[in-house]
Amino acid sequence: MAARRDESLIKRILPHTLLGRSLLIILSPLVLLQIVSTWIFYDRHYDTITKRLTQSVAGDIAAAIYIMDRNPSPLERRQAFRMAERAMWLELSFEEGASLPDEAGNRPDGYVNRKMERALRERFGYPFYIDSESHPGKIEIFIQRHNGVLRVLVSNERLFSSTTYIFIFWMVGTSVVLFGVAVIFMRNQVKPIRRLAFAAESFGKGRDVENYNLEGATEVRQAAGAFLRMRERIKRQIRQRTEMLAGVSHDLRTPLTRMKLQLAMLGESEEIENLQSDVSEMERMIEGYLAFARGEGGEQPEPIDFSVLLTEVVAQMRREGAPIDLHVEEALVLPLQREAIRRCFTNLIANAQRYGKQVRVAAGRRRNSIEVTVDDDGPGIPEDRREDVFKPFNRLDPSRNPQTGGVGLGLTIARDVVRNHGGDLRLEEAPGGGLRARLSLPL
Repeated sequence: MAARRDESLIKRILPHTLLGRSLLIILSPLVLLQIVSTWIFYDRHYDTITKRLTQSVAGDIAAAIYIMDRNPSPLERRQAFRMAERAMWLELSFEEGASLPDEAGNRPDGYVNRKMERALRERFGYPFYIDSESHPGKIEIFIQRHNGVLRVLVSNERLFSSTTYIFIFWMVGTSVVLFGVAVIFMRNQVKPIRRLAFAAESFGKGRDVENYNLEGATEVRQAAGAFLRMRERIKRQIRQRTEMLAGVSHDLRTPLTRMKLQLAMLGESEEIENLQSDVSEMERMIEGYLAFARGEGGEQPEPIDFSVLLTEVVAQMRREGAPIDLHVEEALVLPLQREAIRRCFTNLIANAQRYGKQVRVAAGRRRNSIEVTVDDDGPGIPEDRREDVFKPFNRLDPSRNPQTGGVGLGLTIARDVVRNHGGDLRLEEAPGGGLRARLSLPL
């Protein structure tokens, strides 16, 4: 369980996009390389350079003390101090009879100060004290002698190497430049994948993408080529199926018309009436087939004011049946196949009118989609049978009034139209009883 929680935490922390993960793959070894390089630099190069510089300063101070001991007179001492300042960049002064301050026993703070302390201890055993705060840019060293205190002022330039800053600047600068180049390169590599995803999503919504060309790496071109071939196969299969269904349905209307004419000439009897009823049922089925075929046609999407289209459909349906209560939250414009969506709404509202006395239609924006609900106060559909009504030519039991029902294609056509636009259609129980058809279309 703990391993699963850790894995879930890692998945939440890691980037979710291909660009983010690609940059992480590039950035992780780059940062690791910088850390290792910095550690090696400070542990080896910087430590060695600082040690050599502090030893050099300590050696110069030891030489100055030796010269001062060989020339004890004040005049000779001043001459020795001037020579040390010119040759060694050391500012020397001597205070007769003085002693080190009380804080001389404290260890100095800072990396360079500690290195300086170690170098001075290696050179001589005199008590000393290091002050790096009183003079900005310089280090002050007090050395206890038998007759006073020697004061040494050393510039930081003698204790720091410019290669430190050059190395850090070079390391950070090149990393930033390389990371910028990697970002630009990866964005160009991810762009064809995003275009392919957009094309696939648009195709799933029934929209066609114009001027889509193969681009990007070889693998991306292969995926895009496979998508284009798949899209053409799907379009060809839909077109062939639609043409075949429309052709068969159209051809059947001619013999049915002749059969109706012959039955009308035979007179009246119970058997003739039964045959006429069967012929009328077959005509309704053929009309359903044609409507189903038209639902899979090649109508192109166009920007449509969704609220206006829905208002027109409701106004038409009000003239044909039960009263309809319509509520549209706002004007919504999105690419739709006008006639297909009109047929979808017509089927849903007609189905609600057939089984209910009151119909309520509501539409509005829900995050990144448009949602439409069609409620009726009829008997409803059992939850375990709601998916069955979407199967072609499938009708429920007699509790749904089969005398006035269709051929079982209305909801099938409606769901096909919605899914061709990238949405979905579900059946639920209405808040006031009856059936609710909930339709969602992505923006």
